[in-house]
Amino acid sequence: MNIDPVREMFELQRDINRLFEGSLGKSSQHQTTLNAWTPTVDIFEDENAFLLKVELPEVSRDEVKVNLDDNVLSISGERRLEFEDKRDGYHRVERSFGQFYRSFTLPPNVNTEAISAEVKDGVLRLTLPKKEEAKPKQIQVKVS
Repeated sequence: MNIDPVREMFELQRDINRLFEGSLGKSSQHQTTLNAWTPTVDIFEDENAFLLKVELPEVSRDEVKVNLDDNVLSISGERRLEFEDKRDGYHRVERSFGQFYRSFTLPPNVNTEAISAEVKDGVLRLTLPKKEEAKPKQIQVKVS
């Protein structure tokens, strides 16, 4: 069994966030609670880049902001409530709506000038290319 420390760290962060959200949220049996939500993120790395896949179902491209500040990549936005004033007919609302925010400290080998982002099928894909590594160079000594 392989243990991925990065994945374990993100799962711990998610669990802690849910713990605080549960203790701070107000809930009643007779009212609909619209909790803030945290989109799930997969992070993949190969020899050339990191790839982040962020699940953003029913979030329009205009509602998502991706920022880079001091080597911290942040993703924020809002998934809007569908029914607004049309609550009649709904028996249950379990999906979360509202604002979201995720941030990731980038490793030093990310080429921040070449980061790209695209949304397709409700998934935000961020490609973070790695910098070219400085390779050792052999210097020939000439005989004079």
